Amino acid sequence: MSDDPRETEERTLSLGVIGLQQFAPYLMNRIMGRYNATLRDELKARSLTTAQVRTLAILAVAEGLTINEVAVYAVMEQSTMSRTLDAMEAQGLLRRETDAGDNRARRIFLSDAGRALFDEVWPVMLGIYRQMFEGVDEAEYAGFVAVLQRVLRNVRKHDF
Repeated sequence: MSDDPRETEERTLSLGVIGLQQFAPYLMNRIMGRYNATLRDELKARSLTTAQVRTLAILAVAEGLTINEVAVYAVMEQSTMSRTLDAMEAQGLLRRETDAGDNRARRIFLSDAGRALFDEVWPVMLGIYRQMFEGVDEAEYAGFVAVLQRVLRNVRKHDF
């Protein structure tokens, strides 16, 4: 038997001891599940999926990404992302261009219609965001985001 307190803590620490309301992954899933459900409900009238809205938002901020980069930012499997991009391209919301440095790679850009649609849905997204952080002051928000960024650095597999 070891006298190392870390080993003792690992043996006795369980989800029951931590509790769901203190288990950060559970809380993050609950929050994002609620955010996505609210967003989905708000966007039904526009016939947009959560995947399409994520894609619009990402490309509104960082155009010219590859499919893989958009998939990472959107937290989606590449196959799902490819189908989403195909549908959005067919709707005239984006265009793909061959990468100047690599003819095999395609870069993705919003079309004017895609940018206009994002401009239309952004107020909905912003409203949901504001509701989520109601009563959270600037210092709390800054600390929260700093912790999230540190956690993301700990778990990410990509440089972005």
